Amino acid sequence: MPAKPKDAPAIASLTRAKAKVEHKRLALEIEAHNARYYQKDAPTISDAAYDALRQRLEAIEARFPELVTASSPTQTIGAAPARGFAKVQHAVPMLSLGNAFSDEEVTEFVDRIRRFLKLGADDIPAIVAEPKIDGLSLSLRYERGELVRAATRGDGFTGEDVTANVRTIEDVPHRLKGRAVPAACELRGEVYMLKKDFLTLNRKQEEAGDTVFANPRNSAAGSLRQKDVAITASRPLKFFAYAWGEMTDRPADTQHGMLAWLEKAGFVVNPLIELCHSVDEVLAFYRKIGERRATLGYDIDGVVYKVDRLDWQERLGFVSRSPRWAIAHKFAAEQATTILKGIDIQVGRTGALTPVARLEPVTVGGVVVQNATLHNEDYIKGIGNDEQPIRDGIDLRVGDTVVVQRAGDVIPQVVNVVLDKRPNSAKPYLFPHKCPICGSHAVREEGEAVRRCTGALICPAQAVERLKHFVSRLAFDIDGLGEKQIQEFHERGWIKEPADIFQLKERNSKLKLEEIEGYGEVSVRNLFAAIDARRRIELNRLIFALGIRHVGEGNAKLLARHYGSMENFRGAMAEAAAAQTEAGNDSEAYADLNNIGGIGEIVADAVVEFFAEKRNVKALDDLLEEIEVFPVAQARSDSAVAGKTVVFTGSLEKFTRDEAKASAERMGAKVSGSVSKKTDLVVAGPGAGSKLKEAEKLGVRVISEDEWLDLIGG
Repeated sequence: MPAKPKDAPAIASLTRAKAKVEHKRLALEIEAHNARYYQKDAPTISDAAYDALRQRLEAIEARFPELVTASSPTQTIGAAPARGFAKVQHAVPMLSLGNAFSDEEVTEFVDRIRRFLKLGADDIPAIVAEPKIDGLSLSLRYERGELVRAATRGDGFTGEDVTANVRTIEDVPHRLKGRAVPAACELRGEVYMLKKDFLTLNRKQEEAGDTVFANPRNSAAGSLRQKDVAITASRPLKFFAYAWGEMTDRPADTQHGMLAWLEKAGFVVNPLIELCHSVDEVLAFYRKIGERRATLGYDIDGVVYKVDRLDWQERLGFVSRSPRWAIAHKFAAEQATTILKGIDIQVGRTGALTPVARLEPVTVGGVVVQNATLHNEDYIKGIGNDEQPIRDGIDLRVGDTVVVQRAGDVIPQVVNVVLDKRPNSAKPYLFPHKCPICGSHAVREEGEAVRRCTGALICPAQAVERLKHFVSRLAFDIDGLGEKQIQEFHERGWIKEPADIFQLKERNSKLKLEEIEGYGEVSVRNLFAAIDARRRIELNRLIFALGIRHVGEGNAKLLARHYGSMENFRGAMAEAAAAQTEAGNDSEAYADLNNIGGIGEIVADAVVEFFAEKRNVKALDDLLEEIEVFPVAQARSDSAVAGKTVVFTGSLEKFTRDEAKASAERMGAKVSGSVSKKTDLVVAGPGAGSKLKEAEKLGVRVISEDEWLDLIGG
């Protein structure tokens, strides 16, 4: 069944008119991709996506053969030679291969050959199996043993003259060895680049600000097709020989024999090539090469099968743009097998410890993959869930041969382990219980798969996001010190912890903030004034600003109202933290914290973990040296709105939304964001819309801002 684009109609349902329109669209799209791949060495889609387009076009032409033309992509090869290179006519066309994507298609390929040659059911032709090198096809013409011309495949009939560039490739002999050298011959193969050389080249390109290649194939093609021969000479290109075109005298009568002659003539021939005598041997070779793919040092994207006898190749001939006697068995484009070299732990902005696989580089979906996500601690142990692939309880160990998957733009992930290749020395991975960045305890809450660093105030991996939260509107709300400024000041090393903010003014004689672009004396003076204005802060805002996990605005108020002062809160948390053990916490301070209405065990544990980290406490103590914390106003129980649910809507003019919320909560009211049957009061300003209509519909009392102020006594 050919692949089809998402939402594309089934081919069986197409009318001739619709098929004609889609055929033209597909042809134009494929031709554009051919130009980007063959001429510019810069493909914009994966091999799998390209193959899907071609398969659909072929299926349409199979159902509507009248749509086939000489210019159809199914009848042509590659793309026309690029401008800037002289054109070379191939004496024998350089055709492409048909593709097989399954074992069944390979079996059918062998059966077709057997039927065509009228062989018996048990008479299987010998087949040469060779790794399919992912590089750039090249044709080399030798006359009287001397290299006279080198050309790219181009459109299969006419290629680009790259002779001068090819002479710089060490694997290409300038003169053929041996006595049995044909008077004239075109010898063919693949220019490629080793993966390690590709990675080195990309690092140099990146440092120089030049183009970074997506994979070794693009890198090799771009290096070969340089106008400046010196650039090609500086690139570590390699060449495997595996075929031929025109030959005045053929030294052997089998594919295998010709490969042996190529090696004697001075070429590098892939040492993994095997001669197979059954379909089972062919498929076993495919699986063996697939497993060895990561260790080869060069990219392959499948295996090529060729009938060994050359007289049978001649009898079989060609169909359209490919030979009947050869086929490419492609690997799954979005998966590859490689080696797990190590597991690194990354710490995110929220403190989450994320394991990342360090892999032997392998090309997956047209991109070289060196790292892949391992999700979390459970995933390494082989414990899956509905959102992540499950490996049936198989854990991951350094040294394992693993299957890597990359679909579209999704981050690569390790999805399986080849257990029979696990080294005896491989040991279960022990997930760290301390943050690798700051050394703070890394804890895992019940019911969660993620382990998190508790060093909220001091961990460099979390610093910027924590500081942004610290100055946010519901926390310290420092005017002129927003996300952009925090980012810049942190990068300059001026603000590492919250206390540093309040020391900026004192240190400015050395920092000279007013000399930075975008600042001046007035703006700096205003910033320092805004910082000084926040040296007195309510306890609830401070607790919220600390960025303790699970402690949002509401929980911060619950904690502040319960403990009343910073001294009480700080003391109780110190007592609870001192009693914290892996077995639990049986202190009175913890019990008191856990029993606060609306808090509960999860929040209580997060707060205690924060205070159990000594460096968090030091950072907090440093901050308290700079600021004054005053108690949060206690909610009244005797006001006219105590116990009522209030909704504010519209453009409030008498007070801000935050002021309105704070005043309601001080009066003992609960503020809601939506109107329901449980709403007691709606305060509507100008422009009130859907909430006002809902209140009127439900018969909820609606008052103005002035009426609200009268109700709460101003």
